[in-house]
Amino acid sequence: MANRCTHIPNIMLPQDGCDLSKWAVIACDQYTSQPEYWAEADRIVGDAPSTLRLTLPEVYLEDDDVAERTARIHETMRRYIADGTLRTLPAGVILTERWSGGACPRRGIVLAVDLEAYEYTPGSASLIRPTEKTVVERIPPRLKVRQGACMELPHIMILIDDPDRRIIEPLFDKTDRFEKVYDTDLMQGGGHINGWFIPQGAETDEIEAGLESLCDREAFNKKYGCTDAQALLPYAVGDGNHSMATAKAYWEEIKKCLSADEQADHPARFALVEVVNIHDNSLIIEPIHRVVFGVATDELLDGLTAFYAQHGCKAYVADAAPADTGAHCYPFCAADKSGVYVVETPQWSIPVATMQAGLDAYLETHSGAKIDYIHGADVVESLGTKPGNVGIILPDIAKNDLFRGVVFDGVLPRKTFSMGEAHEKRYYMEAKMIVR
Repeated sequence: MANRCTHIPNIMLPQDGCDLSKWAVIACDQYTSQPEYWAEADRIVGDAPSTLRLTLPEVYLEDDDVAERTARIHETMRRYIADGTLRTLPAGVILTERWSGGACPRRGIVLAVDLEAYEYTPGSASLIRPTEKTVVERIPPRLKVRQGACMELPHIMILIDDPDRRIIEPLFDKTDRFEKVYDTDLMQGGGHINGWFIPQGAETDEIEAGLESLCDREAFNKKYGCTDAQALLPYAVGDGNHSMATAKAYWEEIKKCLSADEQADHPARFALVEVVNIHDNSLIIEPIHRVVFGVATDELLDGLTAFYAQHGCKAYVADAAPADTGAHCYPFCAADKSGVYVVETPQWSIPVATMQAGLDAYLETHSGAKIDYIHGADVVESLGTKPGNVGIILPDIAKNDLFRGVVFDGVLPRKTFSMGEAHEKRYYMEAKMIVR
């Protein structure tokens, strides 16, 4: 079907008896400034089968021995298949539940998505798109690891906007019908994870139909207050976008040598991901604030005001946010003044896009000014009130504003939101072949 982006894969898991607490390792793009984390992971794993031996932690990506590490990864992949360390399940999906220290677990479905339906280039109208800008320079070193690999292990999280919780959540009322395929603690404070296998059949048909319903044009327009001029967006890459982009680059590379029939069902065409509802109670979407350094307060505010005037907006400083709910408002602090910066009739759909556009324009013409992205309003106040600095508080983000922002503005500005701490990121558990 035209709007079906999903694919029911043959997922690979370790054979029974494997110590899954050593098998599962956190996403390779975490703890990149903490080599001690990865040294401890290596100590914990020892000689046991582990995804640590199938992935390249990015802390080592610039090391001189990266080529040797990559070769060992490819050899270990082949060995795990040959010696039976990995088993291939029948076609199906995995229902996964991850406890990582919060009040509730993150719940998702591990399945495959069609890379033909994904684009990361700005202005794309594909059904699967990133939430933030893809840094293409980050793809080549990752592509070298994928080239020569026979399998992939995903840390990609795809978000859907299902406020009525129709698609994923009801499946957890039926887990007694499904085979539990993993139940383990995760190393180094990663919490606990459970997984249930759902074989291809009536249940997976219902899952795919539910996901496809996110492409219903009438419902989509009503949800986001848009028209047919805006491209459908049923799936947004919330985490692991550079991993997804690498899979796409690899597929584009190899499909050139395939016939149309071979392309249709080639395993590299489909990327293994975890699909999560953005309305899952475990997902805490926090704004990331801004502090600008090396500026005079009035000069920065006047510069912003001039920028917004050029874009048809009225902008000014007020003592408090106005009653007009359509305005974008930002409490700010500096050594010499504080207040609320207001932008009326904004031309951007979400407040972070409005503010970042103004700051980007200012920084382009003021080389002495610098910006940092800050978690926590208390830190913004501490830094912003120092002479020469201005702290700007971004408002809380409504969950479906993430989708609305991409629908109307394209990819969101960098550092739009934070979604979970490092230890909450996905651990590698499942694998899938990418060669025949």
